[in-house]
Amino acid sequence: MLNLLKNYKRGPKEKVDNMEEKVEIKISVRNLVEFILRSGDLDARFMSSTRAVEGTRIHQKLQKLNKKKYGEMGMEYNPEMVLIHRFEYNGIPFVVEGRADGIIVPMKENELFMKVIVDEIKTTTLSLEDLEEEYNNLHWAQAKCYAYIYALQNGNTEMDVQLTYCDIENEDIKIFIKNLSFSELEGFFTDIIEKYYRWAELSENWSRKRDGSIRSLGFPFEKYRKGQRELAVSVYRTIVEGKRIFIQAPTGIGKTISTLFPSVKAVGEGLVSKIFYLTAKTITRQVAEEAVRRMRDGGLSLKSITLTAKDKICFNKGSACNPEACSYAKGHFDRVNRAIEDILINEDDITRNKLEYYAAKHSVCPFEYSLDLTLWCDCIICDYNYVFDPRVNLKRFFEGKGDFAFLVDEAHNLVDRAREMYSAELSKRDFLKLKKSMKYLDSGIAKILGKLNTYMLSLKKELAEEDFYVQEGLPEEMYPLLRKFTKASEEWLGKNEGREAHEDLLQLYFDVMAFLRIWELYDKRFVTYIEEAEGDLKIKLFCLHPGNLIDQSLQKGRAAVLFSATLMPMNYFKDILGGGEEAYSVKLTSPFPMENQCLLVVDSVSTRYRHRDKSVSDVADYIHEFVAEKTGNYMVFFPSYKYLTGVYNRFAELYPEVRVMLQQGEMDEAQRDEFLEAFQEGTQETLAAFVVLGGIFSEGIDLKGERLIGAVIVGVGLPQICIERNIIKDYFDAEKSRGYDYSYTYPGMNKVLQAAGRVVRSDDDRGAILLIDDRFSTVSYRGLFPEHWKNAKRIRNTKEMKMMLEAFWHHTVEGEDFNEIQDEF
Repeated sequence: MLNLLKNYKRGPKEKVDNMEEKVEIKISVRNLVEFILRSGDLDARFMSSTRAVEGTRIHQKLQKLNKKKYGEMGMEYNPEMVLIHRFEYNGIPFVVEGRADGIIVPMKENELFMKVIVDEIKTTTLSLEDLEEEYNNLHWAQAKCYAYIYALQNGNTEMDVQLTYCDIENEDIKIFIKNLSFSELEGFFTDIIEKYYRWAELSENWSRKRDGSIRSLGFPFEKYRKGQRELAVSVYRTIVEGKRIFIQAPTGIGKTISTLFPSVKAVGEGLVSKIFYLTAKTITRQVAEEAVRRMRDGGLSLKSITLTAKDKICFNKGSACNPEACSYAKGHFDRVNRAIEDILINEDDITRNKLEYYAAKHSVCPFEYSLDLTLWCDCIICDYNYVFDPRVNLKRFFEGKGDFAFLVDEAHNLVDRAREMYSAELSKRDFLKLKKSMKYLDSGIAKILGKLNTYMLSLKKELAEEDFYVQEGLPEEMYPLLRKFTKASEEWLGKNEGREAHEDLLQLYFDVMAFLRIWELYDKRFVTYIEEAEGDLKIKLFCLHPGNLIDQSLQKGRAAVLFSATLMPMNYFKDILGGGEEAYSVKLTSPFPMENQCLLVVDSVSTRYRHRDKSVSDVADYIHEFVAEKTGNYMVFFPSYKYLTGVYNRFAELYPEVRVMLQQGEMDEAQRDEFLEAFQEGTQETLAAFVVLGGIFSEGIDLKGERLIGAVIVGVGLPQICIERNIIKDYFDAEKSRGYDYSYTYPGMNKVLQAAGRVVRSDDDRGAILLIDDRFSTVSYRGLFPEHWKNAKRIRNTKEMKMMLEAFWHHTVEGEDFNEIQDEF
């Protein structure tokens, strides 16, 4: 790979390949002391979501007051002073940095009789009377580190270290001061570094081993497939230049390895420190894991971790996450560092099973354990939400800009997921229900809930004769009521753990906080809508265009690669996913021979909603003729479950000789796997599986060879008409005059392309695809066909289809080559 990329130069801050170069260990003061000194229990009981905001406000207020106070005393108060200490310890270079809340320096005339003070401000909900000097050793440790760095760099022989505690309720303060000599500070800091040294040594040794293996790593396949080399070089160039790229790469190119391999090379070059491989589905996470394993088989040393959602990996499902309810939470911090060291020494491929094994071995919370391990891993394989969702993203990485590579797999799925992440709603029913529950528990909260319920009732007037109402702008009258609710709820929740209505109030509190969080993001790309349905009234802050917010998240890293087999049309995805004008784009053609796929279009049938009942028999006949030509396994995709069951019943009645299967409404992973087990090679009977277009069998499944030889796609995949789709349509009509396309056509065609991509999965696969809908022959839809669909054949009746399929499956008809007898559009 390196010889492919030799023309791309490193920037001035990038590492140079040198086996003797020392690896710099960079860590913040806070992370350093917390990692070394943390102890005790994991306790995730309720804590105010607004405390961080209040803490910031109080910090700023105290800093302003201190500036005046100490100024009158002949001292200068310097808030938020950045301190950076570069040094070498036992051969390892360190950079320890942080931001002190305040450094108080005597003015020149007072230098002889006043000492420099390091001020660390902490907010608390505890009574200040009960707060003692040694309340929290981490607070002192952080302040001492700042004091040492300042004293070292300014030649001070002693320092005053001050902890300022502020009661978050009444803003009273309590101050503790310790006078420490430079030798005491130096001894403390050295002791911390000595304890961290083995971790730094572990990190440095690993970095050397990893980078050495990357330098000698070759592409893990004998040769590049068509388009694969171009894809890999495009990804590497994007990372070198710190850009963003959108890649449409059809099935079979090998997108996963072609994005991971150059990203790993970039890690070895010092361009990025961490790879985030982001997916929407479990199956694609497994593909990424397998790609990393293949590189390991070729000599790569790389630590990777796959994150699993908390509710899935929890050992005590249903239990509260606190030391009284969970043995893994009790003493978690006393044991977690040993657990981290154990797995890092013994494992590189940290899968869910391995993580659960080591978590059980050391009796620690598996979810919190996994989050800690992300700091030590080179590649993090996880769901989109760990980067994009403002409620659950990995804030430990994204407080500022990092040197990360974001690889966004199946990026077409990010459109709807992002809209979901950046939207929030509240329900009148929840306010009323909880008002009744809280009536005898807390009259103040019940009163606020009553006002919120009344406000929701007032919104009904806006509905008039419609069942929904849309407005541009926020429901400003609601804001003070929601803030009062959160403030009152925080106090009650903190004091009433386990009481009646606690869980319901906690859930509504989280819902309101999510609503207020989206409120802060709200701009012209949002609307507010009110809808009455099923006897309830809901209000929603709805994100129409998530591009700006996706862009903000991607800016937290060095480079981003967004890829899929179905990013069509490219300009639509670049716009909606925050690409901007400077983002690169690459469209690759299918690596498979065109003659391996037979694509037929029936445009004599309309599958529009109003024509579906009349089309049932015709569709059933076409399906039968399609699957009758060659024994094997087929999938038949429908735009709705109702339409599917109608044709399924008719087909089973007319053609009982064909084995049929029907996708059930809700299928878990075990049922899904059992369904797919029916698709076996070498079958002696034809199987037709009726499934929903855009459902769990439309993408992310890999049935190679003869496990799947054909697919019928009924309809153009339009999303169901609904309020939100129409709101999106109206917005993009006004913005771009392409509302119907943005809301319906493009998302629908994406589902069609994904379903069709299930058929030909490898060089040796051959398969047939049948599209049924008159719209597939229109100019607007033909323009959305990818390059490898240009030989699609138009079919007027079952007789023509039979002839085409005979030609395809048996290669020749009356001595003519299959391709030569096709009529193109």
